[in-house]
Amino acid sequence: MASTIAHDKGVALVTGSAQGIGKAIAIRLASDGYKVGLNDIASKKELLHALAVEIEQRHGAGSTFVAIADVGDEEEVMAMVKDTVKALGGLDVMVANAGILGQVKPIITLSPEEFDTVLRVNLRGVFLCYKYAAIQMIAQNRGGRIIGASSVTGKQGGELNGPYAASKFAVRGLTQCAALELAEHNITVNAYAPGFIATPMVSNFTGETDPDLTGNRYFKQLPRFAKMGKPEDIASIVSYLASKEAHYITGQSISVNSGIFFD
Repeated sequence: MASTIAHDKGVALVTGSAQGIGKAIAIRLASDGYKVGLNDIASKKELLHALAVEIEQRHGAGSTFVAIADVGDEEEVMAMVKDTVKALGGLDVMVANAGILGQVKPIITLSPEEFDTVLRVNLRGVFLCYKYAAIQMIAQNRGGRIIGASSVTGKQGGELNGPYAASKFAVRGLTQCAALELAEHNITVNAYAPGFIATPMVSNFTGETDPDLTGNRYFKQLPRFAKMGKPEDIASIVSYLASKEAHYITGQSISVNSGIFFD
């Protein structure tokens, strides 16, 4: 049965929303009252359409739009933004969430192609989403919120994931630059920096989703209170950053990591 939530918050677009953190963000923003554009790559089309059905069952027909696109492809990102705006009536929140882990191996064994593959999605993809969301928001002249995906690994590098760490450090810098450039248009630009969240990506890296991280060989040096987070933990931060109340926050990369790293 559909809820009675009015879609009066505007329109949000969430990339990489077929699963994991992106899915949780899309569900949360829909619950907050946004119409939500759902994006992922073609291979995740079925998951994306299933999410659209789930959200529309809760919040009514017309509350979502599915935009299949590769965020590393400029033409596809342009079309994704254009089509979402046409279908849902504008763009008020861009969540550039899509990302990949890439090869988990030492730098000395990485190929340039493996390095480039990660940066194409995690950095170029965020850049393109920031760019075309900003162009649309400036044209609308009603401000907006642009939110990107960094990581705890974008604040402190770790072994075996050099390209991922490099991309997430770069997102922080890009976010700060965009925040300065877009402030005059009443557009805030921030990022979230998750710790270890129970998602398919983390499972691929650690081999488990056990909430007690301290027993895993990758986490022997973490504080004793370290624990695995949930995608909803990140969605709640994004919900706030997207809100009107967050107007005084821009250029920040917010850590959400159970205390495993302090800024």
